[in-house]
Amino acid sequence: MNKTLAVLYNEHEIIKSVIGFRERISSLSKSDPQKYKNIVIELVNFFRNYADKFHHYKEEKLLFPLMCEKNEMLQESIVSEMLENHQDFRKLVTSIETEVNSDNYGESASLLSKYTEMLLDHIAVEDDELFQMAETLIDAEELDKLYYDFQDIDIELGLDNKKEFENMNVKLETILYSD
Repeated sequence: MNKTLAVLYNEHEIIKSVIGFRERISSLSKSDPQKYKNIVIELVNFFRNYADKFHHYKEEKLLFPLMCEKNEMLQESIVSEMLENHQDFRKLVTSIETEVNSDNYGESASLLSKYTEMLLDHIAVEDDELFQMAETLIDAEELDKLYYDFQDIDIELGLDNKKEFENMNVKLETILYSD
């Protein structure tokens, strides 16, 4: 696998590992509302900053435009769908944040479930289709350049921040299974 696409696949794995805790987190909405609220606020931060700023940003600003440059038809099909998903995700994260901050735990849990299901579907499409297309459309030299552009984004956003987000699953496991 190309190292450039490996970056995106790895970010997907981190996101999926965090999503893996959703049922346990949602169950807290009734049994321990304050703990639930604190965790969901952390999740909002993770999804807004890691999934969106570190990951989706790379796709939107670098990968998708390059893919569309190679095949203009992608702009009206899969790339358009992925961009629309990203917008929907941003709105859902804001709604989750609004509901949890208003102590509407049942509604926030429902929105969190909807968001994570949509995000898992989105990741599957990118992993199984979009990234495969990228590998065939973009030559090795351009993919290497993209890799270094990805690294620049990570440096700009903060490597320490990224590392902290990448350990979110460990943090969640500690919070959820200690007591």
